[in-house]
Amino acid sequence: MDTLHQSFTVKFSYDVFFTSALFDPNNKLINDFLTGSNLSTSIKKILFVIDEGVTNTHPALVSQIKDYFIQHNQTQLVQDILIIPGGEPVKNDTRYLDQVLEAVNNHGIDRHSFVAAIGGGAVLDMVGYAATISHRGVKQIRIPTTVLSQNDSGIGVKNGINYFNKKNFLGTFSPPVAVFNDELFLSTLSDRDWRSGIAEAIKVALIKDQKFFIWLEENADLLAQRNRAAMNYQIWQCAKLHLEHIRGADPFESGSSRPLDFGHWSAHKLEYLTNFEIRHGEAVAMGIALDTVYSNLSGRLSTEESNRVLNLIQKLGFELTHPLLQVQQDNSPILLGLQEFREHLGGQLTITLLTAIGKGEEAHEIDPALVKKASEILQELNQQTAHNFSSSIL
Repeated sequence: MDTLHQSFTVKFSYDVFFTSALFDPNNKLINDFLTGSNLSTSIKKILFVIDEGVTNTHPALVSQIKDYFIQHNQTQLVQDILIIPGGEPVKNDTRYLDQVLEAVNNHGIDRHSFVAAIGGGAVLDMVGYAATISHRGVKQIRIPTTVLSQNDSGIGVKNGINYFNKKNFLGTFSPPVAVFNDELFLSTLSDRDWRSGIAEAIKVALIKDQKFFIWLEENADLLAQRNRAAMNYQIWQCAKLHLEHIRGADPFESGSSRPLDFGHWSAHKLEYLTNFEIRHGEAVAMGIALDTVYSNLSGRLSTEESNRVLNLIQKLGFELTHPLLQVQQDNSPILLGLQEFREHLGGQLTITLLTAIGKGEEAHEIDPALVKKASEILQELNQQTAHNFSSSIL
């Protein structure tokens, strides 16, 4: 019997722009992009979907967008700007996905038009998924408004929603056509959200770039004090390292390894166990601490380097652990995260562990007894830190 073989390559290309006051009429960045992307002579549309938390802290944003497109009218703005809740609940309830799909349908957004999402990572994930499944792919623009989304989740190629109580069970690999990082959105973040995104910088430095980790150590105080210049550099360098990894050999993660998910197997589970009261970045910081101590206990990482990681995490203001990360027995809830991680990657467990600061290796087996010991060490360190803090203010 004869065989027909098909093979072709699709090139993906997009820019991550760094700017300030994106919708100031004098800032032509997004207008220049939109007009440069419109190769036909017809007017194309743009639909904005905005995180409600962003409109609460930037109440003039909607009017600014409308005023911008009055002056720069080569692209037709859909006047009915959609406002949706932010945070993980927007990925848990499919009614928000339906709202975006209905807006795409009602306003005639086709594959030559744009859906622009403004918000944190959860909103970008959900809106990106909606855009991807509409008409087999409407062009998506991401405008991240948190540290976490500007340096990691908002600049990548993943979209998704949570389903069956599993994080990102439904999703796609579909790059945006552009990302616009506007530093002004960071100015209204709470201290908790400002800090949260730095966890992803620690992660990528630990597995990719020792020099960046040293920079984080040297600038931890400035970052904790909300120094804008330090934060801008952290976001730029973290985004650069993430983009370099994405364009590597396996951008759509068809293999069994996800090194950029270092510290995430327990973080994802902890988020669910706390009903997302713990921020993603906070959970990742704890997951990094757990996998770092495990790397030390398993003979991969020196005690000195392990302590440096834990010291940086604490210096930035993160907790090292959480009661739900404690392992009492083999069926402790957090250990179920290992099984879910295994399922997500096709059955083979692949966890990145550290062999040095700036270097990781794949592990396919995790010893629950060592996870238990690591969690106990972190619990003791957390208690010591809390005791020392209490003593210092007496």
